[in-house]
Amino acid sequence: MKLGIDHLLADSSLRAALHGRRLALLGHPASVTHEGQHTLDALAACPDLRLTAALGPQHGMRGDKQDNMIESDDYLDPVLNLPVFSLYGKVRRPTPPMLESFDVLLVDLQDIGTRIYTFITTLAYMLEAAATTGKSLWVLDRPNPAGRPVEGTILEPGWESFIGVGPLLMRHGLTLGEFARWYVDLRGLKVDLKVVPMEGYEPNLAPGFGWPVFELPWVNPSPNASSLNMTRCFPGTVLFEGTTLSEGRGTTNSLEVLGAPDLDFGRVLRRAQRYAPEWLTGGRIRPCYFAPTFQKHHGKLCSGVQIHTDFSGYQPAAFRPYRLGALLLKAIRLEYPEYEIWHRNEYEYERDRLAIDLLSGSDFLRRWVDASDSHPSDFEARLQPDERQWEETIRPYLLY
Repeated sequence: MKLGIDHLLADSSLRAALHGRRLALLGHPASVTHEGQHTLDALAACPDLRLTAALGPQHGMRGDKQDNMIESDDYLDPVLNLPVFSLYGKVRRPTPPMLESFDVLLVDLQDIGTRIYTFITTLAYMLEAAATTGKSLWVLDRPNPAGRPVEGTILEPGWESFIGVGPLLMRHGLTLGEFARWYVDLRGLKVDLKVVPMEGYEPNLAPGFGWPVFELPWVNPSPNASSLNMTRCFPGTVLFEGTTLSEGRGTTNSLEVLGAPDLDFGRVLRRAQRYAPEWLTGGRIRPCYFAPTFQKHHGKLCSGVQIHTDFSGYQPAAFRPYRLGALLLKAIRLEYPEYEIWHRNEYEYERDRLAIDLLSGSDFLRRWVDASDSHPSDFEARLQPDERQWEETIRPYLLY
């Protein structure tokens, strides 16, 4: 198969539209060609292209910023002598000097298919800026490793944030190029958008189900997105960033393991099995122990679980990580009614709204977990209409 960047590099007629124009790249460590060359270097090596700047999203162009709310500075690339601007530093939206440095922005970001992963927000902000300044924006498309399954609720009006740029479903099923096409129509943007598609990409093909496992190695797009398994679990495990439990940061399996030192996850799993066993299917949920080396509960032995989708029994249609995450939270509430689940610290620069509500896109999930009389059917009654609506909404924008 060919990634969008491979398609661009191989097709001189496609590059002809860029001749004489100043180009900037929005990228990160996973912006690599099929052969593993970084896109910034590949573009700089093209004699018919003029690269004048680069921009980095959250975690930086080099991916060196480990945690959330750790900002990157602008710098000068020491090899290519190009300015590299940060879109997760003093600003989140491009400034006039950034926009003045290029005519066409090439976006080559490896996304992981979940609404709260901030690269789509950064792309949305760049699309809005391009629409107001007359800049062109090309998305060099890449796989969605979470595949086509969709799940969750659509973000409600009023709950927009840096981790929720619009009315998307939590597990949205789109590639970055498909997202851009949807977002331009959603906002009515008058922008010169071009999506350079992949060739030979089959998002429903086993065993990768979204990620071409025999074609491409996994390169972390952010420090804690360390495996294909993490991307499949993330729509559910990311909810635990809004809790007092560890989501595995400070371990080698971040966002694949969950737990806390003052809970017995054996009890939690037994309660989950009784409450909604159908939400535990499609993958494997394994009791485990871990001790984070930093962040929540660092240095303490946590009872928890590890979620596995990287084995032959993985069933992508049956594995529903958002429901699984909600089920574990509900089982904790039922087993430990007085347990302080929700953390109230600042999250993604938001102080007035709870992190769990920002993550889930409303207060519905939190209220469902906390309610003493809520049932799985209540949850399904909310999710299923949103999921059906979203599938209809995105159908015109699918490229593969």
